[in-house]
Amino acid sequence: MDAAIPALTEMPKPKFVMSAEGRRIATYSWGDDVAPTVLCVHGFASSCRDNWVNTGWVRDLTRAGYRVLGVDQLGHGASDKPYDAAEYAMDALVADLITVLDTYLLDRVLYAGYSLGARVGWQLAVQAPEHVERAVLGGIPDGRPLARLQIEQARAYAEQGTPVGDQVTRNYVTLAERVDGNDLRAVVALAEGMRTADADPDPARPPRQPILFATGSDDAILEQSRALAAATPGGTFVELPGRHHFNAPGSRVFRQAAVEFFAQGA
Repeated sequence: MDAAIPALTEMPKPKFVMSAEGRRIATYSWGDDVAPTVLCVHGFASSCRDNWVNTGWVRDLTRAGYRVLGVDQLGHGASDKPYDAAEYAMDALVADLITVLDTYLLDRVLYAGYSLGARVGWQLAVQAPEHVERAVLGGIPDGRPLARLQIEQARAYAEQGTPVGDQVTRNYVTLAERVDGNDLRAVVALAEGMRTADADPDPARPPRQPILFATGSDDAILEQSRALAAATPGGTFVELPGRHHFNAPGSRVFRQAAVEFFAQGA
């Protein structure tokens, strides 16, 4: 067996950080503690392992000399999974990340986020710019796919096993079920909670840091992502050939572009 293969999937034991609401947020660290840190935040119904480890991101970033700090967002992975939609407001998800940075005594980091993680990263960069040096935001603004998800159908499936008729909703249910440890009721609560807050990045108030936007050529939000990049003063855009929203994190083009982009700030 290739000795490099285990490095793609091995996970350190999580270090738990307590959120302001008393919830446990699972974090993971790879690489040298004194190296520049990349905070990696996964997408909806995914996890740190699914989004960043299994796809080769942790491997490539650590080989490039970065420390990687990964997070399981609330409702995902090894983190707590409350069923109360109110706990998943955007401000709460941003606050969780600031708490993580404070716990690790990190003032300023590089940021990599995908889908929901990109949406949270946009907001972190806007609300707490002192914490974000530069950011890679993939699959944004697909915090909005949560608006296309039919909450009642997803909830009926999670609670009673009722078949899902809506195709988009069925896609997200399938995504949630393929990731080990997911609790579908918590994922549905998150989708519902995101609707109680600002679910769209505001192009009139973009981040001021350098931002690399990346979206698959087969993703329905491709042109919206381009528009966000154009509205961002330090924005650049890369299209990921042949990728849709669900498989873009595994793109080698995406990983290489991110490593090169982070190196520009060195």
